[in-house]
Amino acid sequence: MKILLCTWLLLTCYLPLAAQTPDPWRITADRIEPSNYYGVTVANGMLGIVSAPGPFQVKSVVLAGAYDQYGRGRVSNFLNSFNLLNMYLEVDGHRLGPQDARNFRQQLDMQRAALTTTFDYADKATISYTYYALRHLPHTVLLDVSITAKKDVALTAASVMEAPDALREVQNYYNEIDRPHTTLSLLTSSARSPTGKLLLCASTSFLFEEPHGQGPRIIHEMWDNNMHLMKFGKALKAGQTYAYAVAGSSITSAHHPDPLNEAERLTIFARLEGRQRLLDFHTKAWQELWQSDIQITGDAQAQQDVHSMLYHLYSFSRAGTDYSPSPMGLSGLGYNGHVFWDTDVWMFPVLAVLHPEIAKSLVEYRFNRLELARRNAFTHGYKGAMYPWESADTGVEETPVWALSGPFEHHISACVALAAWQYYCVTQDKDWLREKGWPILSATADFWASRVERNGPGHYDIKNVVAADEWAENVDNDAFTNAAARVNLQNAAAAARLLGLRANPDWQQVAQNIPILRLPDGVTQEHASYRGEGIKQGDVNLLAYPLGVITDPAQIRKDLAYYETRVPNEGTPAMTQAIFALLYARLGDGAKARHFFQDAYQPNLLPPFRVIAETKGGTNPYFATGAGGVLQAVLMGFGGLDITPTGITQRKTTLPTGWQSVKITGVGTQKKTYSVGR
Repeated sequence: MKILLCTWLLLTCYLPLAAQTPDPWRITADRIEPSNYYGVTVANGMLGIVSAPGPFQVKSVVLAGAYDQYGRGRVSNFLNSFNLLNMYLEVDGHRLGPQDARNFRQQLDMQRAALTTTFDYADKATISYTYYALRHLPHTVLLDVSITAKKDVALTAASVMEAPDALREVQNYYNEIDRPHTTLSLLTSSARSPTGKLLLCASTSFLFEEPHGQGPRIIHEMWDNNMHLMKFGKALKAGQTYAYAVAGSSITSAHHPDPLNEAERLTIFARLEGRQRLLDFHTKAWQELWQSDIQITGDAQAQQDVHSMLYHLYSFSRAGTDYSPSPMGLSGLGYNGHVFWDTDVWMFPVLAVLHPEIAKSLVEYRFNRLELARRNAFTHGYKGAMYPWESADTGVEETPVWALSGPFEHHISACVALAAWQYYCVTQDKDWLREKGWPILSATADFWASRVERNGPGHYDIKNVVAADEWAENVDNDAFTNAAARVNLQNAAAAARLLGLRANPDWQQVAQNIPILRLPDGVTQEHASYRGEGIKQGDVNLLAYPLGVITDPAQIRKDLAYYETRVPNEGTPAMTQAIFALLYARLGDGAKARHFFQDAYQPNLLPPFRVIAETKGGTNPYFATGAGGVLQAVLMGFGGLDITPTGITQRKTTLPTGWQSVKITGVGTQKKTYSVGR
């Protein structure tokens, strides 16, 4: 009897735990509180759809590359596009709202980049809908709806086109294009951005599964200039399931010279491709992306979280463009959609290792704005190219004037150069290096040669900067800035040798004389006036990785032990602890690697999809920068990968305590596999 009782107790304790094991590919939200809800983004590198907690609602639609000057700081801002996937559904004349949705559940499928919502309405119907930002069609989305009647019901379904408040001069259009076997109904809107700089356009069409796609009769209604809709009615018998879809496209004059007609053309293209072909091509594109993956055994929650981070980085970027993700990617208007070092230092290495073809777009963004960086250097009295701290569409400085990082956070130029050099290292593409990498590397090296103040041997000082630790403003000889400048100069010289070009001999002279300061006890000093205060960013620790300026394990450990105690528990970004985790893994300390890996992002997670905020307790997801930092801890720390001048290599490393193995697939241009196990 005692044995049976013990067995029963073990089973009843074990089964709930087993049921709670996180799915590696799906994040499910079945306890949704609208007042404590942070949406998840479905995106394709061009267009992002942010979820909402109500049935058939979308919070916002964000387009890469669409900026205008309005609102915060008199600088360019990301624009919300038309909310082209908002809908409503009426059952027996009652419009369904949040109060009507029983068993409301949302699930993000990261393998297919699809968000599915399901709910029941009373005893009348079960509703399911899924939306996609189609990966193969950068400006096109799809909403797939299925309704199962529990009793005889009459449905009215509407596709609603809404203009965000910031847009003006809204124009609404409805058009029906007759063809022998179908009628194309197009719901279209256009509007000007706040200053009139851009024309934004969107168009949608219903997709029906009836023979020849005819479907029911469509009715168009317009209530005011900012909103119009098209709708249809359908009677269902008990037990009957009815499916329909909405395809839509959103594009601006920043993307195409004739966005109004192009939006409709793209929607017609999607409409006549049909639902199944759209889904097949979308699924195939994501299958190809996921050939580059990180597989973890021994920590199911870490596996789900790492997949989520990869999913977001893949979603926020795409090959074949010159767009570069902002810190919040396509999840909203955070940081005005501007591009910082967040891209070059934190997101880029992950993409360079796993998808160099995507990483190329990020460097293309910088190359195409090189001339503006040259002008920026000129206006500040320097030579070469000085990249802006915040950059948008044009490449001019976009930092609000009250933020000192604009005129003083100069390490960004070395960060841009580091990404350019790393792209060459991963791809070994000398043609690219000659055409695009070398112009960036040489111009930024010229900047540093003119930026230093030559105060004698060993004292080519870089004064009056905002450090990578942004709480340190207008300081001299910041450790990261100085070391990054050194690396920039050295990599430019290395590129010249590879290409058979003559490097400026002054570059090596300057690199050898930029100081890295030390405290009396031998700890690397963050900057000349640093005396042990709290830090926002692990500035010094970045000298070990990614810069590789400090290589002595004893010095790396000494710097870690000192600066990990200087990071407050609030107000600091996720990347700091991620670098601590990476370095401790390389030093062989699995316990500390696990601690800092978890501390880097777990306190930043928000419900119901575990989306990452910038800081612990923060509320501004999705913080793609933090995801990039944590993924580097996994790839370059736990996985031991290294980006070197001869390509990607693997070094000895240590897994976090409790992890059994890490397998990294689809690495580099040759799509290699690397593994680490206990």
